[in-house]
Amino acid sequence: MFIIPKLIPQERLSQERMRVRDAGKRLVLTNGCFDLLHAGHIYALEQAAQQGDVLWVGVNSDSSVRRLKGATRPIYNQDARLYLLNALQCVSGLFLFDGDNLAPEIEIIQPDVYVKSGDYTLDKLNPDERQALLAAQSQIVFAPFLKGWSTTHTIEQLERVKN
Repeated sequence: MFIIPKLIPQERLSQERMRVRDAGKRLVLTNGCFDLLHAGHIYALEQAAQQGDVLWVGVNSDSSVRRLKGATRPIYNQDARLYLLNALQCVSGLFLFDGDNLAPEIEIIQPDVYVKSGDYTLDKLNPDERQALLAAQSQIVFAPFLKGWSTTHTIEQLERVKN
């Protein structure tokens, strides 16, 4: 349905990572549901992109979002979410993952930098992800959080308008 040129199939992550490394570029990795793309997401992605040369974004699959956020989510399906993220100039590559955390992909990609938004701390990172990042010797960066912007907050506002 959508054409997503920046989409990297799971089976090509390692090969594409080697290509980035061979080019001498610094790879930045971030991830999320991006359930209802908003200004906070864009801000965090732009901040992440500034940490290196290439920004890859891991996107939770629809089933992963449902497990993490509940039966009423995601708002947009995975194809629409990937399509929207693909349109962003700051994003170099995208991949879909079905797990509850990104540890297996971190082990494959071994990013130079891993970025999460500022509402996270080292203690709040998933322990499997944190271990994979430490093993890969990735720099962990927490991008400034744009206060007042979250998907949950947006959904709550829409529900108030509806009622």
